[in-house]
Amino acid sequence: MLLNLIKKELLIEFRSKQIILSMLIFGLAIILIFALSSNVSSEILTNYSSGMFWVMNLFIVVIGVHRSFAYEKEFDAFSLLVSAPVDRGLIFLSKWVSGFIFITTTQLIVIAPFFKLLLLDIPDNLILFLSTSMLINLGMMAIANLVSGIVIRSSFSEVLLPLLMFPLLSPLMIAATKISHAIINSQSYEIWNVWVLIVVSIVVLFGLAGYALFDFIVEE
Repeated sequence: MLLNLIKKELLIEFRSKQIILSMLIFGLAIILIFALSSNVSSEILTNYSSGMFWVMNLFIVVIGVHRSFAYEKEFDAFSLLVSAPVDRGLIFLSKWVSGFIFITTTQLIVIAPFFKLLLLDIPDNLILFLSTSMLINLGMMAIANLVSGIVIRSSFSEVLLPLLMFPLLSPLMIAATKISHAIINSQSYEIWNVWVLIVVSIVVLFGLAGYALFDFIVEE
C-alpha cells in the first residue's frame, strides 16, 4: 500500500510537473539574487555559503510542500484520501518519501549553479556534502509534511504554513549550516559529528511523530 501511495504522488507530479518546476524556478531565482547582491570577497562568501545554501533550500521546501498539499486540496482529493480505508500514517510516509525525492532532485539540479554563479569552489568531498544534505532533507520534509497536515484544512494555510514551520525547522537549519560549513572547509568529522547526531534525532523524532499522529492531525 505504501508503494502505491508513493507511486500516486510521483505519478501526479510526473503529469503536472508543478512541484519540482516551481521549486526549481524559485531556487534558481534565489541563487541569482545571491549572486547579484554578493559584493564581498570570496573568503567571506565561502564562510556564509552554507547558510545561503540552506536558506535557499528552506524556501524551496515551503514552496514544494505547499504546492503538494494545495493541489490535492484544490480538487478535494485530500479529503477523499484520508477517508479511504488506508492507514493515515502511510499517507504521511508517502508524502515524506515523495517530498524527499522532489527536494533532493531539485538540489542535484541547482547545486552546480549555486557554486558557479557565486564563484565558489565545489566542495572537495562532494559525495559527503550530498549525503549529509539528503539526511537533512529527510528531517526537513518530515517537519514540513507534519505541519502541512495540520494547516491544510485552514483557509489561511498559506500564512500558517511558514509561521509554524520556520520555528520547528530552526534547530535543523542551524545543524545543517554547521555540517555544510564544516564539509566545505574540509574540517575533521570529530568537530561536527554532534550536529549529525542532532539531525538524526530530528529525523527519527518527527518521522515517528508524523506516522503516529497523522491520523489525529487530519481528523475533521
